[in-house]
Amino acid sequence: MADRSLRGMRLGAQSLQSEEGVEFSPRQMAVYRCEDGTTFEVMFSAEAEVPEIWASPKNGQEGKLLDAEGQVIESDQPAPKEARTHWDMLLERRTRAELEDLLQERLDYLRSRRGEQKIGA
Repeated sequence: MADRSLRGMRLGAQSLQSEEGVEFSPRQMAVYRCEDGTTFEVMFSAEAEVPEIWASPKNGQEGKLLDAEGQVIESDQPAPKEARTHWDMLLERRTRAELEDLLQERLDYLRSRRGEQKIGA
């Protein structure tokens, strides 16, 4: 019986599946270039929208998408708007002189209220 012992496989060491008859999904290769001149390739699905900027897996820098001739594809998207602050929105509604008058009125009102109240009452 020792001559005919069954030999098993190590678990997880090898796959019993073959790639025979397997059809891979269609893919597209995108090439990116970093500011330092290094290029790298990223594989995407053929149906995916390829982003214009991708982080390099080697150095972490942002790479810009290249076309077939190796030129950087310029973005047709407008530049993002700067965030408006509360002060900017306030200046759209009032002039600086009006704001100074309102501030002075409120300060006068608060100072008058503080003087009328008795301490400890």
